[in-house]
Amino acid sequence: MARSFLAPLSRPAAVCLAIFGNAFTVGAVLMGFEMLGSRYLYPYFGGGIGTWAALISVVLLALAIGYFVGGSLASRANPLRTVGVLVAVAAIYLALVPLSADAVMSWLLTRFDTLAVGQFAAALGLTLVPLSLLGTLSPVAVAALTRSAQDSGVVAGWVYGVSTVGNILGVLLTTFVLVPTAGSRMITYMFAAVLAACALTLILANRQLVTDQGGALAKAGT
Repeated sequence: MARSFLAPLSRPAAVCLAIFGNAFTVGAVLMGFEMLGSRYLYPYFGGGIGTWAALISVVLLALAIGYFVGGSLASRANPLRTVGVLVAVAAIYLALVPLSADAVMSWLLTRFDTLAVGQFAAALGLTLVPLSLLGTLSPVAVAALTRSAQDSGVVAGWVYGVSTVGNILGVLLTTFVLVPTAGSRMITYMFAAVLAACALTLILANRQLVTDQGGALAKAGT
């Protein structure tokens, strides 16, 4: 029982810290950007229930895509490095949002006659790509931390639990602290910078994990 409870700590401490830290931080940015998305959509599509339905639906779609893709990446070589690159791409995408959002939203507003379709298209363009990329982290994190099949359940619980706590913090921090004190564009740049740092730590964690696995194989061969 104790061994299963401590299973996530069976990897090197630096790797565990990087993975759980990223699960928390990426989770916070993911939900924080969802909340921020309403600020980008509001001037063009309003802040009513239709806008929120579009945003929530697209975020759930993005997570589903991310989980499927992340699950397929988990069994490949160097999955943490791959996810690090994907998180870096998400950071670049977010950094471009403040520069392009007004033009894209204005074009979408005139492109669709039905408001609901415009809201959904705007939510797709704003959040689908970066949040799908961020969603790949959790399945890969579970695989990277799991040494044996019997530990997979507790590891998954830890990863998704930590990520969900990050989600909660992202919602509250963005809504009640960041939005009242900083503009949407500045917050988006902050999120992009945080994701860039996360990408770097994931790539470094992959290097440490490969080194650890190589050492374990060398000991097994002696």
